Amino acid sequence: MADALKSDPPPRRRGETMNRLQARLCSLSRAAAGIALQPEPRSIGSFARGRQLCAGTFLFAGGLVEAPDTPIWDIAMPSARFAEAVHGFAWLDDLAAAGDGTARRRAQDWTLAWIDRFGRGRGPGWAPDLAGRRLIRWLHHALMLLNGLDPARSGAVFRSLAQQTRFLARRWKSADPGLPRFEALTGLVYAGLSLKGMESHLALALKALERECDREIGEGGGLASRNPEELLKVFTLLTWAGAALTAAGREPLPGHRGAIARIAPTLRALRHADGGLARFHGGGRGAEGRLDQALAEAGVKPRPVRGLAMGYARLSAGRTTVIVDAAPPPVTAGAHASTLGFELTSGRRPVIVNCGSGADLGAEWRRAGRATASHSTLAVRGFSSSRLAPGTRGGSPAPLAEIPRTVEFRAESGTTVHNLTAWHDGYGPTHGLTHVRQLMLAYDGRALSGEDTLAAFTDAERAAFDRMIGRSGGEGIAFDIRFHIHPDVDVEIDMGGAAVSLAPKSGEIWVFRHDGAAELQLVPSVYLEKGRAGPRATKQIVLSARVMDYASLITWTLAKAQDGSTAPAPRDLGQEDEAEQDWVLPWARRDRPDHEG
Repeated sequence: MADALKSDPPPRRRGETMNRLQARLCSLSRAAAGIALQPEPRSIGSFARGRQLCAGTFLFAGGLVEAPDTPIWDIAMPSARFAEAVHGFAWLDDLAAAGDGTARRRAQDWTLAWIDRFGRGRGPGWAPDLAGRRLIRWLHHALMLLNGLDPARSGAVFRSLAQQTRFLARRWKSADPGLPRFEALTGLVYAGLSLKGMESHLALALKALERECDREIGEGGGLASRNPEELLKVFTLLTWAGAALTAAGREPLPGHRGAIARIAPTLRALRHADGGLARFHGGGRGAEGRLDQALAEAGVKPRPVRGLAMGYARLSAGRTTVIVDAAPPPVTAGAHASTLGFELTSGRRPVIVNCGSGADLGAEWRRAGRATASHSTLAVRGFSSSRLAPGTRGGSPAPLAEIPRTVEFRAESGTTVHNLTAWHDGYGPTHGLTHVRQLMLAYDGRALSGEDTLAAFTDAERAAFDRMIGRSGGEGIAFDIRFHIHPDVDVEIDMGGAAVSLAPKSGEIWVFRHDGAAELQLVPSVYLEKGRAGPRATKQIVLSARVMDYASLITWTLAKAQDGSTAPAPRDLGQEDEAEQDWVLPWARRDRPDHEG
């Protein structure tokens, strides 16, 4: 795993040289005179992670370092993403959650060491987004950081706070649009409100934040990246800034308030029954409790979303939610070829999932996680529904260049079923085929039925299909429909190979069946989860078949066999230890977004 992390080259940041120069120039500035307003510490930390940090266990961005009695700045950082996470200081939330004397000493010593070692513009921490993230945490936990310090050491903290504020005032525009720029501007808003002598920066920061809200948050409350977790992070920053302004007796500007009002319904639509977000386009489930906290602080009343929410369709009934990627993928770097992929959650238990983002585990995992075969949808074997742009720049992920020209959907709700029909032509240029997926969720949420069709509809598509059939020697075009299963679900082949039983830890039993027109297999898969040092082993159901004519239809059902108990099972109470393994995605080498072979 360490080799995979080291092989992932560091991303190039915009204006890196200028950032360091401005950081050095800003170090000559006068120190802040003190704390004018102590913001409420709204960032949520983990007691367990705080204790691990105190014990010398450092887990950031998929990298794990065990170094007891070693200051955080002296450890060997296994990747650029690991180092950036450390320089962003979000770990102060965890030390604050631990809350004892050891945690406070670690927080103070490591912060002062950062000022001494990196305060004059050294290290990777002088990027506007990281500086904004760091400022927010220093101000959230100012009491912990300053408590008991002598005048010389507290003076160093206030000089650094002023330096970072002036740095943000000069360099926030160089942050990439989207989440990085929101982090930079929120840090500047915090500093303008909280630090004596920094008030002059507040008006500029508020106007810039309003402009970014108007520019980056669409009318439907979404981001261009279509990453649900990134949307949650932006929403959280906006609610934090709004709460800090209210505490200071000020009001957020209209564009700021409007963005919060637009985002809240979208996030509610992207939340599964268990409270976690749908994991698409590089996003994870979101930090535990953060969505509920942000929605509560926003105070936006729930209202239904008409049509798609940031390109996702939601089916919900009983205790079951199904969220489907029903729009073209974004052209942003890191987007996934996930069109028509879906996730299903029953109550508090995820059942059908996507593999997730492997970005924290190195370039190969990131690339494999973006493939269509890493999502619960249909893929023509050896191809993805979108292909990568050739080449990368500075180690950054390539954007998707070849994407479906048409992605459309139709949703209907009746008295007995919620019906979604969606289709895309991502395989049109290569095979002359359109993928049509119909999903029907029963009114009580106890059954999901699906139909997956590959068809050539137009004369041009049939001509392309005939050419591919000719190249195949008449063997047809192979395709697979994959259903990736959450690792906490026990799964096994049942009914003599005709079905698969799935048993979440809630005690429910779900049974998967199909129409017999495809070969059914239960094969290994992985679950790429943020905050872990490696992938988790799991399984996937695969239906395999070949298109021999101008249309091929496969039908399947996933139905609940019994209610079971919703109380936690005994095995929920302990967490199983999982050995590190050198996992290889079975489809990683042959089926990538750029169909390399």
